Amino acid sequence: MVAASRSTKILIAEDEPKLAALLSDYLSVSGFAVSWIADGSDVVPAVRSEGPDLVILDLMLPHRSGLDICRELRTFTSLPLVMLTARSEETDRLLGLELGADDYICKPFSPREVVARIKAIFRRVNQSESHRGLPGLSLDEEQYLAVLDGRPLELTPVEFRLLRTLAVAPGRIFSRAQLLDKLYADHRVVTDRAVDSHIKNLRRKLQKASPNRELIESTYGLGYKLKL
Repeated sequence: MVAASRSTKILIAEDEPKLAALLSDYLSVSGFAVSWIADGSDVVPAVRSEGPDLVILDLMLPHRSGLDICRELRTFTSLPLVMLTARSEETDRLLGLELGADDYICKPFSPREVVARIKAIFRRVNQSESHRGLPGLSLDEEQYLAVLDGRPLELTPVEFRLLRTLAVAPGRIFSRAQLLDKLYADHRVVTDRAVDSHIKNLRRKLQKASPNRELIESTYGLGYKLKL
């Protein structure tokens, strides 16, 4: 494993040691802290334990595919994901992006281009985060803990994922289908009315923590949004 001690952490999931080392060298020179794993089954545990700021994820990893890993990561984290693969078919690229990848780079590639794309992603993330967020709300995605106005919210995992999804873009209306897609880690089949039930419970807990604020607003025929 290659590691550095700088602030912005990047996890490389790539089973070709020479390629991983090349990327690690370029990223380290650019000021990133880099770690590397080669086994697909180790990626999700590494993300949970190491808390990287970005993951470079090869599509074809031993024991678990990058697409499957991407699908699971998006059930509990919104950290940037860059897909890396030798497969260049349009359907593969589109599937990766639809599952939540932020960028898709096909081999062979220029390491400088990878670094440039990663820097561009961080610029977008930083700009977005500087314009979003709900005052008084804090979410700890590692521990699944939520605090509103200094008071802990006793949320179920489903309620936490629901609140996290709404909090990504306060003021944006999310349809029931969009919310439902984020709620269950096992992608079980349930009706979209399940969202209404979870919204009701979440509203009650938010109201208890902050009685003077009505945070979740419903828009008839469209869905729900978190009010600023």
